[in-house]
Parts: sequence; C-alpha cells; structure tokens
Amino acid sequence: MEVKIKKRKAKVTQADCVACGSCVKVCPKGAIRVYKGLYARVDEDLCIGCGRCAAECPAAIIEMEEVAS
Repeated sequence: MEVKIKKRKAKVTQADCVACGSCVKVCPKGAIRVYKGLYARVDEDLCIGCGRCAAECPAAIIEMEEVAS
C-alpha cells in the first residue's frame, strides 16, 4: 500500500494580483516573483508551503492548496 503525503503549495490568482510584492518579501525560499510588473507567480519546486505569502497578501488572493507528493 502506497502512502501519499500531502503537502501545501501556494497558488496565486493571477487575474486578481496587484503585483505589490508583499509576498515576495516574506517568502523564505524566494519561491515567488512578480512578472512583468503585473502578477506574482509561484515556483512550486521552491515553495515549502509555509503560508507566509498567503498571510501577508493584502488582496487575499494567495491560497494554500494541498498537493500529493
């Protein structure tokens, strides 16, 4: 029987992102970057699922999603 461990990853709703950079500043692994001054994007390989970005986002558009590993 295979046991799947659930991990959390940040997901940005890009259409609603105001590109303020608050999430970028608090990410301990540098997993979030603002692209073209328009929206933030998460590098899932770097994201550790700590949730700091979601807590800091003034627009509340970052969600923590569970993903199977």
